[in-house]
Amino acid sequence: MYSKTLLAIASAALVGNAVAFEDAKVITNNPQGVTYSGTLPDKPFFKDASLTGNVVGSISATAPENGVGTRFTVKFSNFPKSGGPFIYHLHVKPAVGGNCTATLGHLDPTKRMDLPACEDAKPASCQVGDLSGKYGKITTDPFTAEFTDPFTSLEPGSPAFFGNASFVIHYANTTRLTCADFHLVETPETPDCDGGHAQPTGGHVSPKPSGGHATSTGGYPVPTTVPPTVPITGGASKVVMAAPLFALGAAAAAMML
Repeated sequence: MYSKTLLAIASAALVGNAVAFEDAKVITNNPQGVTYSGTLPDKPFFKDASLTGNVVGSISATAPENGVGTRFTVKFSNFPKSGGPFIYHLHVKPAVGGNCTATLGHLDPTKRMDLPACEDAKPASCQVGDLSGKYGKITTDPFTAEFTDPFTSLEPGSPAFFGNASFVIHYANTTRLTCADFHLVETPETPDCDGGHAQPTGGHVSPKPSGGHATSTGGYPVPTTVPPTVPITGGASKVVMAAPLFALGAAAAAMML
């Protein structure tokens, strides 16, 4: 009876681990002519950041011609001299009043959670919002990147939509350094009453709760200590950690031997 109980625990743990690795879905219907952009504020969220002003830059997102995924243009500069390599993610809520804690967790419609660490060779297995995990951490200053992510949506209502939320830049130890909300800056042209075409509105979308799902129920506390000193130019090795449920299953199986 005892052995059967342990076997059941091990099996449940392995099933739980498999669910955590559900692949993200490829988005194939992103609308043309839509652009969302987020620009960092003048002051950092982390009060003890060792820099003058704040990190400068923005993320712009639009659909490629075939409508598959989202094309991101990332431009950042003026990073702290220590605490890197820096990482950045799409989050599920806006930064209300510039509060990066209010952004909650990463965009994660598959409920993968943060661990194990993202493998860039398997981007579909990563959190949808883990942009630096899939396409590279920030190791230079200034930093620029351009890539197309197949798993993010520009269509409101999609679980992978991020246009009404935010992105966050973190220190290597995950402390939140700064963040910005996304806003709609271009919309598709639509026929007017005279048969012509209306020009893009250029308006902004008021932040509201994301239509996606999130695994995080709360943000990180506002940090009060300076992160460990790590040069921004230094490389970062990837550490892949086993999921806790997988470890539990292995332990249970070992007890049966």
